[in-house]
Amino acid sequence: MADRVGGTGTGTGTERGRRGEVPGTQRTAEGRGPVRYGPPAPQPGLPVLPELTAVIAAAAERSAPEPPGGGESVREAACRHWGRRGLPTAPENVAAGPGAPALLLALLGAYGGDVMLPRPCPAWWTPQVRLLGRRAYHVPTPAECGGIPDPYALLETVRRVRAEGGDPRVLLLSVADDPTATVPPPEMLREACEAAGDAGLFVVSDESWRDTVHRPHDTLVLSPAEMLPDQAAVLLDLSGALLPAGWPAAVARFPGTPRGTWLRARTLDILTATGALVAGPVAGAAAYALDEPDAVAGRAYAAAALHGAVAAAAHRELLAAGALARPPQAGRHLYADLSPLRAGLARHGVRDAMELEDYLGGRLGAPTPGGQRFADELGALRVRLSTGPLLGASPQERLAALTAPDPLGLPHVRRSLDLLGSVLAALSS
Repeated sequence: MADRVGGTGTGTGTERGRRGEVPGTQRTAEGRGPVRYGPPAPQPGLPVLPELTAVIAAAAERSAPEPPGGGESVREAACRHWGRRGLPTAPENVAAGPGAPALLLALLGAYGGDVMLPRPCPAWWTPQVRLLGRRAYHVPTPAECGGIPDPYALLETVRRVRAEGGDPRVLLLSVADDPTATVPPPEMLREACEAAGDAGLFVVSDESWRDTVHRPHDTLVLSPAEMLPDQAAVLLDLSGALLPAGWPAAVARFPGTPRGTWLRARTLDILTATGALVAGPVAGAAAYALDEPDAVAGRAYAAAALHGAVAAAAHRELLAAGALARPPQAGRHLYADLSPLRAGLARHGVRDAMELEDYLGGRLGAPTPGGQRFADELGALRVRLSTGPLLGASPQERLAALTAPDPLGLPHVRRSLDLLGSVLAALSS
């Protein structure tokens, strides 16, 4: 059964309500009340490329702002970027914004209606819907992967929501998922898209992590825009693989149809009204990165391989301790289910995901957001572990991991993995 955010619901919201806690908050260590925050997306932890630094430095004196939706340079570079991935795109069907949250907020505000989301989903998705005063309905994912809803559950949830007076119009999904670090198999993505089409839903595909796939030659990543060309938009946050998180820039691809033209125009209206414009120097860096010169492409490939190797090692530590996790395929993290270790966690006073994030975060010395941040069930003892902190404590150590033939053999990486293993082993003994 899907749960609804922003109204009467089941699952996460109900359990929090029984405990007197506010959704989307974390208790302070002193217990004096909640602190609102959203866990940031996992960061690479690597120094900024010198080539990118040079581009943004050369544009530092630029005083003219980018127009709403981005100038020609960044939009044309986005077209070339998507063209290399089999998605021919025209500049008039592209909009740029200062990061994915601002761009998604404008897009959802322009389209209207309630939103269907997979459960779990990125921590920042549901607040976007809630901020607009819309309802978000979370649909379970297939057993094999995250990022997309189970197609049968999607159809049934849409039917039920409409019967109860709801107005679902949009499906938000991801082809390389945060938090689960999985990539939906093409046949499952196609089934989810077909279900969305049958239900009359417009698809927004977050493809920010598409170029962080750990084994790009073994993992086929498709876009809903290939399957529903007239009924899908693509969202790409450049901080996924191409730019530092501190240089916010994102691009969206709209269908080349009259309705797509209308949706882009409405999105630009909202970007203009909210002042959500890409900073001029950042736009220059974004255009450079989207063109993927050798330095940018090489760094993205090497970083994905590094995080993939460390994620695989962390996955082995989890399984050895008796925890559950899907094998990580993309991104800089993995999603673990510690329910099999419930008895050991209970000895430490850990009963739910919120307490689990406090417990692991304190012992590992790194943020470990619990599943409740990602619209998952509070009592499920799930947590997202990031690989960035495992690469080292300093930029020098992390850069050494990037260039090492065997990063897992580096003493500081091994120590980080051993610490994870020992913390988990203490729970299984």
